[in-house]
Amino acid sequence: MRKQKGFSLIELLIVVAIILIIAAIAIPNLLRARIAANESSAVASVRTINTAQISYNSAYPTVGFGATLGVLAGTSCAPPTSAGACLIDTQLASGTKSGYTFTVVGVTGTPASTYQAVASPLAANTTGVRSFCSVADAVVRYSATALTACAGTETPLQ
Repeated sequence: MRKQKGFSLIELLIVVAIILIIAAIAIPNLLRARIAANESSAVASVRTINTAQISYNSAYPTVGFGATLGVLAGTSCAPPTSAGACLIDTQLASGTKSGYTFTVVGVTGTPASTYQAVASPLAANTTGVRSFCSVADAVVRYSATALTACAGTETPLQ
């Protein structure tokens, strides 16, 4: 009788079971890491919007702060104008980036003296668990609930 080489069915089932156990441990950690990365990206994008608003206000003092993300971006930057200042990238100007939606609201005054930058997760508990906002003081705040504007009750980010 010839000796057969290879793995038995039991050995293969044990290996598959070990792989499934490792995957069950690793996947939730991967999802939490992805949420943390999306939230970090959202905070950085809100800070970028703040910096762009301050630069826009300095460059176009008769206009004040930019009313939309579109005026902070621009496609033709030779030269930049108040309608397209080329201060943020086009992906952020589209309003969606890294699982978050971004808006600029509450722009009031002539010239505009206030604004609110808001970042909300596209799918709560999947792309992010916190919403972020900032006003003209450039302090980024967060809330565990969805935001449409800064209400003043949000917690400052440290």
